[in-house]
Amino acid sequence: MNVALKPAQELELSRDYKAPRRRVFAAWTDPDKAARWWVPQNCTLVSLKMDVREGGAWHRRMQTPGGLVAKWGEYREVLAPERLVFTYNTEYADGTVDPETLVTVTFEEIGGRTRLTLRHERFWSEPATTSHTGGWDGALQRLLQFVSAA
Repeated sequence: MNVALKPAQELELSRDYKAPRRRVFAAWTDPDKAARWWVPQNCTLVSLKMDVREGGAWHRRMQTPGGLVAKWGEYREVLAPERLVFTYNTEYADGTVDPETLVTVTFEEIGGRTRLTLRHERFWSEPATTSHTGGWDGALQRLLQFVSAA
């Protein structure tokens, strides 16, 4: 996995999966599949709703070591099986709400494998960027296990 923190408070993660692009894309767009992996390593998914279409919403709640956290957003672009763009919001157990950020995920087919690149931007601080890097890294590791087993 490659990780790059950029000066404008954004992160980019890239990972190759031994799975066809359509399978990896479906793991991001089918709620039953996403429920199996879309949560950081040290968290438990409580609920997940997804309306994967431009203008559609997603919402998930997860139990973290610090309490219940809600995450939600709106799909801005859905181009199957190449690209997803969605807003990303977080409310923590103490009621704190982060500023809205933007996530772009691209899926590149390379000889039956998939190179996934996730770009998360508009962070307000370096610690927020670093925290989300860890969360995404854990979730993408779960995704690797999920698509490898499918």
